[in-house]
Amino acid sequence: MLLQIASKSLWHRKGSVMLTIFAVTVSIVVILATEHIRQQAKTNFANSVSGVDLIVGTRTGSLNLLLYSVFRMGAPTNNISWQAYQSVSQHNAVKWAVPISLGDSHKGYRVLGTTTNYFTYFSFGQQQQLSFEAGRAFNGVFELVLGSEVAKRLGYQLGDKLILSHGIGSTSFTQHKQSPFQVVGILAPTGTPVDRSLHVSLQGLSAVHLARPLNSGQQPASQVSMAAPELQPTSVTAVMLGLTSKMRVFQLQRQINTDNNEPLMAILPGVALQELWQTMSVVEKALRLISALVVISALLGLSAMLISSINERRQEIKLLRMIGASPLFIYWFIELEAMLIVIVSALLATGLLSTGLISAQHYLLNHYGLAITPNVFSQANVITLLLIAVLAFIAAIPPALSAFRNAKQ
Repeated sequence: MLLQIASKSLWHRKGSVMLTIFAVTVSIVVILATEHIRQQAKTNFANSVSGVDLIVGTRTGSLNLLLYSVFRMGAPTNNISWQAYQSVSQHNAVKWAVPISLGDSHKGYRVLGTTTNYFTYFSFGQQQQLSFEAGRAFNGVFELVLGSEVAKRLGYQLGDKLILSHGIGSTSFTQHKQSPFQVVGILAPTGTPVDRSLHVSLQGLSAVHLARPLNSGQQPASQVSMAAPELQPTSVTAVMLGLTSKMRVFQLQRQINTDNNEPLMAILPGVALQELWQTMSVVEKALRLISALVVISALLGLSAMLISSINERRQEIKLLRMIGASPLFIYWFIELEAMLIVIVSALLATGLLSTGLISAQHYLLNHYGLAITPNVFSQANVITLLLIAVLAFIAAIPPALSAFRNAKQ
């Protein structure tokens, strides 16, 4: 009965109630979206690389090594010699090794030189391996595999020919026009920096940096052998390692970090990812604080709306008293109205947010590399909704006490 009376009372004042529901709904959408996207972005960060036990590069900061080797951000301070790469990859604790070489680009997208091991062993998310949306891996010097975002944004298809640029800037005055690459594969979307990369062989990168173009003679570019002596790389930027046993990770890391033959550094990707996320904790806390303030301001608006309506509802309160309602009944009547407004707002907010995420899911993946799930009912968001309900109950105490006092007069 109390619920029925409260619903009809709110409907009778639907104008001001609708505005209050709108304000509370927007505030809940803001706080839920902030928390959900924060969690999903953190998961995307952690999922950028998986199954890699160690990343080896030249000595620099662990975050710098992680950023340029995994996220294609920043620039390496130096390269690893080919002899050092072979020494590390042939260690008896190493199961597989994937060398990567950076330094060139194409229309602002990084070019990654590597071997076919990259397509076999590199994984992301929950140990998901790379797969091809079209075509195959490269097996020729001037063959190239595109990440999904590069293919979509630039409109490339299998068989297209591309020219790489020297350097990693979006604009380059040095282009390797003498050695075009042909697209032979397009990777399926991963939601990681792989989508924004172009992949060529290490021999392909060596070929474009030769003083004399390799295909300037009588031999067609398609027939240039990967085993040509002049194409053997002399250095790589970093190496991703998978070990035979997780128990040997720290032993090999210490061995690499203390090697006196060449200044190398080995990092654990998971530890470096946590360090990277901690550097952004200030922004994370600021976003949470702003979202909380938005919710609090909306609940204060709810309290103000209820207080201002008490004076207008003196006749309604008198009528309730005449039919036997106690002052305590009036108190809980106002509290129930506040809770109904918050419940309706929460339902609208979760529905709007889920619908918005479903609509924007592909856009976020294609343009920002964020794989966001539309399911917003995470543990953190459920706790947030419960906290909002408690705050709404507290915010309704002043108008409920005002109604209680009016009922006693």
